[in-house]
Amino acid sequence: MKMVLPISNSSQASSSFFELDERIQRWIWESGWDELKDAQEKAIPLILAANQDIIVAAATASGKTEAAFLPILTRLLQQDTPACVVYLSPLKALINDQWGRLAGLCETLEIPVTPWHGDISNTQKKQFLKKPQGCLLITPESLEALLMKQGHSLAGIFNGLMYLVVDELHAFIGTERGKQLQSLRML
Repeated sequence: MKMVLPISNSSQASSSFFELDERIQRWIWESGWDELKDAQEKAIPLILAANQDIIVAAATASGKTEAAFLPILTRLLQQDTPACVVYLSPLKALINDQWGRLAGLCETLEIPVTPWHGDISNTQKKQFLKKPQGCLLITPESLEALLMKQGHSLAGIFNGLMYLVVDELHAFIGTERGKQLQSLRML
């Protein structure tokens, strides 16, 4: 079967597509994407380089989640040792939504995704703590509680931390929760 490769909105062959792991490329194709969105085209090479902080700013429904996670998952797949990404969200509803969006792809890639908030079972949380790898989706309050309860073992928990993603950054700027998030900078 011949694979028709996605192209960007600029109607040129997508170079960012080819930078992604082949399994992710296959998932994109099998998901029926015709092209990568502009935010994805621009963010993928920068996130793969992992040599600077990146802010992906784009309109709602412009593919920001995939712009961040497709290259992050590519990097996780390239690691010889367990690695993880911490995804901070202001809302547990958004965590649940992101878990729904990532679970299928990550299951295919054999990368665990762990949502972590008050409605998540202690069993799931303990599984992550026992083997901290993959994607941890968490609120600032839950992260603070984790840091307080597991302070003695933080080095082991976040030893493989490769990325920290702050979703809805604007929701934190100039707020008490933003100050709380800043106080958690020790990661």
